[in-house]
Amino acid sequence: MPQKGLGLSPRLRYLAGRARRIDVKSVIERAKQSSAQHDKWTPAIVVDMLWQAGLRNVGFQDYIDYDFAILSRDERATYMTHPVSNQLSQKFDHPDFRYIFQDKVEFDRVFSEHLHRDWMVVEPGNAADVRAFAQGHGTIVTKEPVGQAGTGVHRFRAAEIDDWDAFHEGLLERGELLIEEVIVQHPDLADVCSGTVNTTRITAFFDGERAHILAMAQKFGRGAVSDQMTFGGFYTMLDESGHAVGPGYDSHGHVYEKHPDSGFVIGEFQLPMMDDVRAFIDRVARVVPQVQYVGWDVVVTPDGPVLVEGNWGAGVYENKPSATGIRTGHKARYREAIGF
Repeated sequence: MPQKGLGLSPRLRYLAGRARRIDVKSVIERAKQSSAQHDKWTPAIVVDMLWQAGLRNVGFQDYIDYDFAILSRDERATYMTHPVSNQLSQKFDHPDFRYIFQDKVEFDRVFSEHLHRDWMVVEPGNAADVRAFAQGHGTIVTKEPVGQAGTGVHRFRAAEIDDWDAFHEGLLERGELLIEEVIVQHPDLADVCSGTVNTTRITAFFDGERAHILAMAQKFGRGAVSDQMTFGGFYTMLDESGHAVGPGYDSHGHVYEKHPDSGFVIGEFQLPMMDDVRAFIDRVARVVPQVQYVGWDVVVTPDGPVLVEGNWGAGVYENKPSATGIRTGHKARYREAIGF
């Protein structure tokens, strides 16, 4: 495959932006965290973090999350990082089509046949429709059209709502304009955490002919409406067969050999229906082919995978050596598929 260089200009712009926004206190705090975990000298870690950020395209949180303090130069080079992912997004996700992925209402409209659930939009004067929708499904999820990391997402039970006009007005005031039916997840996912719909983040690249799966991470919640870390969630990386490669972990230094609530051993998790998942990703990647590099959030249900959302800023999920013992990342797969 021809090489698709990311170019020097986007990288310089990105570095200049980071330099303007650098939070020295935050860098030092992260360095202290790494120092305590890996028994390294804090000033040396600070210098290394800045060097890696400036010359190796490594985000400060990447450095912490992926245990760069204990990795060799060659091992570090195998890891995908957020700055590199950002450059890929800028290059391969056409600006004219990104809005489809940024606005959840627009996303549901465009990808409606792949959602496999009911949804509606909250508008002035449709309180009766909201009531009928909620009572018809029993429990609903409301979302702000533009949000990330689970912000602006809430779960409501129709039986607990007394004043539907006030409920409707509250949704409008808070900007929670999208209502969706709750997804019923596969029993294998519910066995780990039944109180949260547990999503699988599948980062993929569509080359115009087929979708290449670059990395898969299984997220698990703690009973809240979202499995994001802001709700106490964590993730584990999956291998190509959909099996967990080791314990779960988050960006706060926590490692989960077992799910704290169910006791499920995270390293024993197997994502069901992997053949269906692969075919599903190839189908959804063709809907907006102008946005080639996407982090797809899907949920496997008893009837197959369904789409939650797509992220044109795909982000990065990677192996954590101190948790899994795996000291290499996924960058080779990105390079092979994308050619950079």
